[in-house]
Amino acid sequence: MTQLPTFSRRLLHPRFWLNWLGIGVLWLVVLLPYPVIYRLGCGTGRLAMRFMKRRARIAYRNLELCFPEKSDAERHQMVVKNFESVGMGLMETGMAWFWPTWRVERWFDVSGTEHIKAVQDQGKGVLLIGVHFLTLELGARIFGIHNPGIGVYRPNDNPLLDWLQTWGRMRSNKAMIDRKDLKGMVRALKSGDIIWYAPDHDYGPRSSVFVPFFAVEQAATTTGTWMLAKMSRACVVPFVPRRKPDGTGYEMVILEPECNPPLETAEETARWMNGVVERCIMMAPEQYMWLHRRFKTRPEGVPSRY
Repeated sequence: MTQLPTFSRRLLHPRFWLNWLGIGVLWLVVLLPYPVIYRLGCGTGRLAMRFMKRRARIAYRNLELCFPEKSDAERHQMVVKNFESVGMGLMETGMAWFWPTWRVERWFDVSGTEHIKAVQDQGKGVLLIGVHFLTLELGARIFGIHNPGIGVYRPNDNPLLDWLQTWGRMRSNKAMIDRKDLKGMVRALKSGDIIWYAPDHDYGPRSSVFVPFFAVEQAATTTGTWMLAKMSRACVVPFVPRRKPDGTGYEMVILEPECNPPLETAEETARWMNGVVERCIMMAPEQYMWLHRRFKTRPEGVPSRY
């Protein structure tokens, strides 16, 4: 298992004081009543849209590529709502890390936990598909409260934030594992554990295949799902943590497991997995991380989409 960061006195060095200040402010903000947090988060996101112009352009372009049938006005409204979710994502990260369990549960409706039990009763591992919603951190927290598992993560370059995110995520989960540790993930799945895995971003040309994603015919898609599912024979279970409208809370929906996914080729699995990801995204499209350059990797000789 991955060696996780631990707290040390070096994290109190003056070079981290600004980080500590930001952490302290976030901790204070999430002490407020949730309706106030909701208004602050949405307002922060709308303000951020004025300054994060490059990210706004990326979001517009992604939506243009994925939903060419939508009008400019419809896509503009999606981007505005998406930036509100960006602001809320910051608040929800603080909520996930700092809220007590009772407060997280108070604001969540949860459905589909019987699917996890059904898979575990068969003695199989759960490859939990969690796409990059902006509710990501809070969704992982509520899932771990009901079904503690192992999170796949990328270590943060900032040692203070690396320790903090690990500490926050371990509040309701069993362990964390580096996303490069494929063998460790397979071992955990074979032993019947739950591995949280996100296959929906563009991770570069290495270990990717080009298959359709929404209206984009050639989207670089990781072969990691194919390798993990084929080597472990785990069941694939998607889940969606989505924010309810108008600040009324959240719901986590655990979808039906697939214990016999198509595994003949990496392309076949990637095509199927993108279909699952599309289904999840459409359950709360404005809450997805459209600010990521999802289509940055192109086939050789094909010009950039950005």
